[in-house]
Amino acid sequence: MQATLSSIQDYLHSASTTILALLFLGVSLVWLCAGDSAWALSGHTAHRAIAGLSRSVPGGAALVSFSVGLTRFVVASRPETARELLTSNAFADRPIKDAARSLLFHRAMGFAPSGDYWRALRRISTTYLFSARRVAASASCRLAVGEGMLDQVAARGGDVVVMRRVLHGASLEHVMATVFGTRYDAASQDGVDLEAMVKEGYELLGMFNWGDHLPLLKWLDLQGVRKGCRRLVRRVDVYVRKIIEEHKHRRLGGGEGDLLAAGAGDFVDVLLGLEGEDKLAESDMVALLWEMIFRGTDTVAILLEWIMARMVLHPDIQAKAQAEIDALVGRGRTVTDADIGSLPYLQCIVKETLRMHPPGPLLSWARLAVHDAHVGGHLVTVGTTAMVNMWAIAHDPEIWPEPDAFRPERFAEEDVSVLGSDLRLAPFGAGRRICPGRALALATVHLWLAQLLHRFQWVPADACGVDLSERLNMSLEMEKPLLCKAKTRLRPVKY
Repeated sequence: MQATLSSIQDYLHSASTTILALLFLGVSLVWLCAGDSAWALSGHTAHRAIAGLSRSVPGGAALVSFSVGLTRFVVASRPETARELLTSNAFADRPIKDAARSLLFHRAMGFAPSGDYWRALRRISTTYLFSARRVAASASCRLAVGEGMLDQVAARGGDVVVMRRVLHGASLEHVMATVFGTRYDAASQDGVDLEAMVKEGYELLGMFNWGDHLPLLKWLDLQGVRKGCRRLVRRVDVYVRKIIEEHKHRRLGGGEGDLLAAGAGDFVDVLLGLEGEDKLAESDMVALLWEMIFRGTDTVAILLEWIMARMVLHPDIQAKAQAEIDALVGRGRTVTDADIGSLPYLQCIVKETLRMHPPGPLLSWARLAVHDAHVGGHLVTVGTTAMVNMWAIAHDPEIWPEPDAFRPERFAEEDVSVLGSDLRLAPFGAGRRICPGRALALATVHLWLAQLLHRFQWVPADACGVDLSERLNMSLEMEKPLLCKAKTRLRPVKY
């Protein structure tokens, strides 16, 4: 028996050595193939490396193709071909990464295939969470969370503020309040657990996984993606189902009335109240609600950190925005949602940051060709993964004069929509797969930015200034968290 076990161990060791050797050879060959996945192994972020590749190939800016393992890619870096990709029915689906499937997202809006189920999710979310009425109704929650964020900064007493920690905590609190109707306490055990789950999920979903492109590696799970996802999903399932059960018990106690008719209740209440063909299985509710935490927390916190980095780096622009706020709001009250429409320069700052640092430079999640199609005069075959390099479009000197200069005034000179109608700047995508939460995200970013600038003056933490180096995970983040100091401009006021 011992001899048999020893033989098996020797065989497995030999097999694993052979596999690793083949893997090394395969990776080496891929690396040596021009136009292939060298960007995945190089020190460059993917959007910059692909932009360079597109410029190096004749006609590549319109559409460039390459392969990563067995996955075929096409990337559009011009508005014309970007529109063809994003609005065509041929690219109605998204390729489902192994991590996304393992994290349940194939049952949520982000990765669910087009069809009746996806349309139902979209309709429910748009109607009961992201509609203009619901966004307006959540204004008091945004304001309160923003004021709490200001108090947290003020408590530092002029010491260094780690903006990522402040912004991420506020974003998570906002999502938990609007979606779950639950108070998020970062210091509690539940808060610590949730923060850890979100962080681990970002890392797993943002990881470049060779298993997505080489089937053998998916089976072997050498990077541990599947194992990590299984472990995380068990924790997520327990956490979200506990909240769902709490809502069920509250509903059984009565007192809410007809939540759907009255438009009251949080999003969990809405999902529990659905009937007929819209009614979701509890497992699908878990997937949808978990996706809301991811998408709602990530975009707002990352965008605001980039904006605040620019405010610290450009004190003249910061001062101009503060003068605009002071002229409208004064010093006797706090800024509110109702003021944002009268702060055009503030809105220009947000747009310019979205241009310079789009949270999803490759539009986050790609599209999948469900049948053969022609894009820019080229045949794109079924099964091809299609992406738009929004970073490359937003930094194209033929489209944007002085593309590397941070100049919010450009949007005062020409009003460019960021909501998907103008493909020169479409950070939330376009077409049927456009981000449904874009209005809520922008409302939150504008209000919190106005609050932060109204209450404090922001300066570098030390003589080193601001490091704008990038890191592309699930979204385009600052590689190093923004450290700065806040000097009080006015004392807290009632709202």
